[in-house]
Amino acid sequence: MESLDKKMEWFVDARYGMFVHFGVYSMLGRGEWAMNRERIPPAEYRQLAGQFNPVNFDADALCQLAVDGGMKYIVFTTMHHDGFRLYDSSLTDFCSTKLGPGRDFTAEMVAACRRHGLRIGLYHSLNNWFDQPDGAAALEDAGQYRRFIDNTFARIRELLVKYNPVDILWYDGWWPFHAKGWRSERMNEMARSIQPGLIINGRNGLPGDYATPEGHMTAPTPWRPWEACMTLNDHWGHHPADHNWKSPLDVVKMLAIAANHRGNLLLNIGPDGSGATPEESARTVRQVGAWLREGGGGEAILHTDTFTFDYERRGGHRSDWDSNAVFTARGNCLNAILKFFPGPRYTLCGIEPRVERVTVAGGPALPFTQTDGRVAMELPESLAARFCPVLRLECDGPPSIHRCGGMRVPAAPHPPYDPCPSDLVPGVNP
Repeated sequence: MESLDKKMEWFVDARYGMFVHFGVYSMLGRGEWAMNRERIPPAEYRQLAGQFNPVNFDADALCQLAVDGGMKYIVFTTMHHDGFRLYDSSLTDFCSTKLGPGRDFTAEMVAACRRHGLRIGLYHSLNNWFDQPDGAAALEDAGQYRRFIDNTFARIRELLVKYNPVDILWYDGWWPFHAKGWRSERMNEMARSIQPGLIINGRNGLPGDYATPEGHMTAPTPWRPWEACMTLNDHWGHHPADHNWKSPLDVVKMLAIAANHRGNLLLNIGPDGSGATPEESARTVRQVGAWLREGGGGEAILHTDTFTFDYERRGGHRSDWDSNAVFTARGNCLNAILKFFPGPRYTLCGIEPRVERVTVAGGPALPFTQTDGRVAMELPESLAARFCPVLRLECDGPPSIHRCGGMRVPAAPHPPYDPCPSDLVPGVNP
């Protein structure tokens, strides 16, 4: 394993966390960018904030859902791009203790995470559409720029002094500047002078301690710690008409990609305007959590090694690379996570080491034969009713799978399948 800063060890092993997008926009129910997309004037948005009263927001319930889901940490939106602070601020009255509900939601989340044994990250947008001067004014006038940067630093300083210690500082909203404009080196130095053990993401123009791909499961090359943030439908903030929910199987496939590249999945929950978690989100999180605890998923996802047989991540058009399973590996064991029950026999071709034993995770050994890299396993019919059963193949060496576009692997040097760049997803092939 690459040398890691000691403070990063828990993060690299975490594998799975919960993102919580919550704010005044949750009450509007048109997504977290509603203020910007609808050009809602700050004065009008302030009136909306005064009506915000999420009586059903329950930090302990969110943390229990995360625990039930097998998640190890939560990242909470202390202030999104709308500028409304979900904490008690001495810098403004545009906050949840002085307008609307009269509650410090960030304090509630930090305390609940500690009670439930979860790590806690504080999301905070660098820029916002409410405060003046805003980013546009900062671009136009040097004096406004100095005020804008001073205000940004003051917010971050207040947040980290008030909630000390926390585990992650999750920057977002980096426009309209790069690192030099944000004075990002000084920003990170200030943050670490307050909390030396803090992990900082890479969204203020510097690489940070880890990469944060958004909306796609792409590990950085060369490898460094990373976390893909994904949402369960097509919005981060609540939208009651968005029913395009990812299934539990979709989440398992994302976790397998994270496991194969030693990264984390940060899966978003968007509570509604009352503070309640949508039942569709909770149901999916709980089903995946049960699979991680009781269905063999924990062994298949946690503490895994890098395993590059994962063509499904390359834009999705490789779903037939193995139509029944996704794979992870640890040591000399290959985990075949069955997406779809293949019937009484499952045949896996191209596996290079010798297979010594096949079991269903948490169950008995299965009969199998292996001939020239073709492993045929006999499956009990009872697996048909199980969600994503995990087959564990114990090998005589680290597992690897080698396939090509023909019926056999040539006994000569050859390019991987496909040898030509794909016109379906540009740039995904060697």
